[in-house]
Amino acid sequence: MRLHYILLAALLFFAAPSYAQQNGKKSDKIEIMPRSGYDLGEYLGANLVYPEHAREKNIEGRVVVKFVVNEDGHISNAEVTKGIGGGCDEEAIRVVSSMPRWIPGEQDGKKVKVYFSLPINFKLEDETPPVKK
Repeated sequence: MRLHYILLAALLFFAAPSYAQQNGKKSDKIEIMPRSGYDLGEYLGANLVYPEHAREKNIEGRVVVKFVVNEDGHISNAEVTKGIGGGCDEEAIRVVSSMPRWIPGEQDGKKVKVYFSLPINFKLEDETPPVKK
C-alpha cells in the first residue's frame, strides 16, 4: 500500500496573533494586523515537503510555529511551540522562516513587530484507489 501525503496548512485566519511590540513595550491590541499579501495556504502547500522519516513512521499531526513579523515585514524567530517529530517540526520551521516578506502590522501609525502562532497540519492519506465491485 502506497501512502500519499496531504499537507493541510492553516490559512491566515487560523493564525493567532500573540501580541505586538513597540519601543520595548508589549501590547495585546494591534490596530492593523500584519498580513502575508499572498495566499498563505497555497504557499505552504507548494513549499512544504513531507519528511521521509515521518512518512515511513506514519507520523501525522499538527505542528504549531510561533514567529515574528518584523517592522519591515520579514519573518524571524520561528520556533516550534507544539511539535510531532519525525522531521515535521524542522520542515515547518524551514518553510515559515523562508516565507516572503509580509505587510507589517501597525500600532499608533507606526510599524510594529507582531508575534504569530501558525498551526500546520501534516496528514498522510492512503493513495490506494477503492476497489470497484
